[in-house]
Amino acid sequence: MGPMDPPEAEFDGRERLRVRTVWISDLHLGTAGCQATALLDFLRTVECDTLYLVGDIIDGWQLRRQWYWPQGHNDVVQKLLRKARKGTRVVFVPGNHDEFARKYLGHNFGGVDVVEDAVHETADGRLLWVTHGDHFDGVIQCAKWLAHVGDWAYETTLRVNRRLNSWRARLGLPYWSLSRYLKLKVKRAVSYVSNFEVAVAREARERGLHGVVCGHIHHAEIRSIDGTLYCNDGDWVESLTALVEHADGRLEILDWSARSHEAQAAHAEGDPASEAALASV
Repeated sequence: MGPMDPPEAEFDGRERLRVRTVWISDLHLGTAGCQATALLDFLRTVECDTLYLVGDIIDGWQLRRQWYWPQGHNDVVQKLLRKARKGTRVVFVPGNHDEFARKYLGHNFGGVDVVEDAVHETADGRLLWVTHGDHFDGVIQCAKWLAHVGDWAYETTLRVNRRLNSWRARLGLPYWSLSRYLKLKVKRAVSYVSNFEVAVAREARERGLHGVVCGHIHHAEIRSIDGTLYCNDGDWVESLTALVEHADGRLEILDWSARSHEAQAAHAEGDPASEAALASV
């Protein structure tokens, strides 16, 4: 079990990917960093029985600073609501950036259930705790002002990264993530990620569950921590990843970034097939 397992996805003639469950988080709709085009492509390709929105779906922090809501972000919301109308069970677990939604726990909006957290049972009988994870972030809990400073710094890094990758694209070089590089190379950042993962897994174990699915730190991973399954579904700002459960209960991280970058590169080169695909997204 893990991200290296061979895929067993079922496709039909329209290239639909059928899975049992999907977890996505950290979409950050309402920010320039949200990769709405790739996300909409993913949502149109993947079909599931249950879709978990694991927090930071809408970035209320950024929207309070400056309003940003292009049509692509509206299209994502409409697609999520359409999935709910067509029978997909959609469960929304708010995060720190969309904490405003925590006022509506227990309510249903357009077929979307808003809950504090959830317990998901996989097809092979494992119980997974579903939580955004911000409650295990010491910065969020002890110094929220510092979290806002960190959020501003992250947005600044993303702006620099967009300019850098625009230059790399002109040179024919692949996408490169500055923030991911810093997160994996800076000692304090590596320690923060590790501490977060251990804390969330420990809480799941203390609840008597087999594992946890969370978001928050924008770092997709599936691994065992002291015998407890830890799953993070990543984000849709840079990594473009989702966690899925196949019909047999197997879990896998889907990386949509390669598909997205290939489509964008072909579009830039004037590939008619690619242009048609992007236009339909």
